Amino acid sequence: MTQIRVVIADDDPLVRTALAQFLSRGPDLSVVAQAEDGASAVAAVAEHRPDVVMMDVQMPGMNGIDATAEIGARWPSVRVLAVTTFETPETILPMLRAGAAGYVLKDSSVNEILDGVRHVHEGASSLSPRVAAMLIDHMKKDSSAATSPPPPLEKLTDREADVLQKLARGMSNAEIADALIVSEGTVKAHLGRIMAKWHVRDRVQILIAASKAGLVDLR
Repeated sequence: MTQIRVVIADDDPLVRTALAQFLSRGPDLSVVAQAEDGASAVAAVAEHRPDVVMMDVQMPGMNGIDATAEIGARWPSVRVLAVTTFETPETILPMLRAGAAGYVLKDSSVNEILDGVRHVHEGASSLSPRVAAMLIDHMKKDSSAATSPPPPLEKLTDREADVLQKLARGMSNAEIADALIVSEGTVKAHLGRIMAKWHVRDRVQILIAASKAGLVDLR
């Protein structure tokens, strides 16, 4: 079984211990290092080259937003999952813009946290339901306050639209492939074409763009 190697970054040692215990329940997950701030997280990534970093947002010194941006710039293949108590646009949006592939809350269930790690490792996005709902509310308010509508998105093929709808339901690439009876490679290819058409860089931005355009409803 392939191990997903994880770095946990949080300034609270009790939180780090709890998250490490959660991950120990997944036979496919392995904690390779822990970090108490953003700078330590960057150093841990440099040393261990993990698959996923579970990143707190607010930490002393270098915060999670700056650390996420640096990790994305230096090691694009390393995926960052924000794990925090904060669920406001002021914390969620900067993390996503910095390159976080997902955002889950610390009071999420163990299974939700473990699935979040697995989903971002697979290349999928991972937003807890409460975060997704808040994010959509925020975008709708921004859209209603805007003086001009966003530019139209390039039209998707029927199969690309099918993949988008499955993505909006929180499915991983493997789950989308099973639902559409295609290979995971085909799903990744469809997602890549959507990104190219809409000029976005990842699956979270696909959902944001689709939500603004009214193409999906994440509730």
